[in-house]
Amino acid sequence: MATEPRRAIGIDPGTARLGYAVVESRGRALTLVECGCVTTPPALPMEQRLLQIHEATLEVIERLAPTEMAVEELFFAKNVTTAVAVGQARGVALLTAAQRGLTVREYKPMLVKQAVHGYGLATKAQVGEMVRVLLRLDAVPTPDDAADAAAIAICHLNTLQVPSLAPAGPSAPVGRRGG
Repeated sequence: MATEPRRAIGIDPGTARLGYAVVESRGRALTLVECGCVTTPPALPMEQRLLQIHEATLEVIERLAPTEMAVEELFFAKNVTTAVAVGQARGVALLTAAQRGLTVREYKPMLVKQAVHGYGLATKAQVGEMVRVLLRLDAVPTPDDAADAAAIAICHLNTLQVPSLAPAGPSAPVGRRGG
């Protein structure tokens, strides 16, 4: 019996560079459909940068047809300005997912590393190498934001196969959540 493929887009949010990766799973086999970055010029006003992120993310979703989105949870660092900008880009990605009816799950950075590498404190290089191995690629995706987005998509697709690892909360499309 053939397993229905699942297609998820992983998002590594940022306003300078938002990494994305669309990964398809068929059973336990994973295939990278496409990955890359949405890059916005720092000289543009923030609202224009966010509009570019929205339009580019929407184009990827419409062209590659994922039905699920996995987004990294916001990591609060010491730089509040960076955290706010990342939060804004993350919000745009969530809005775009809601507009297209995608199911959304959020993952902590440590869980992504654990799911992909097996060690929650793995380095970016170690996670990138495991992304390369798991997706059977010749090289680690570049830039790092694209590799991180692929790791987030892999975490999502693999985590949902092991119910005890799945994040709590509803799995309905983000636009239909209560509250």
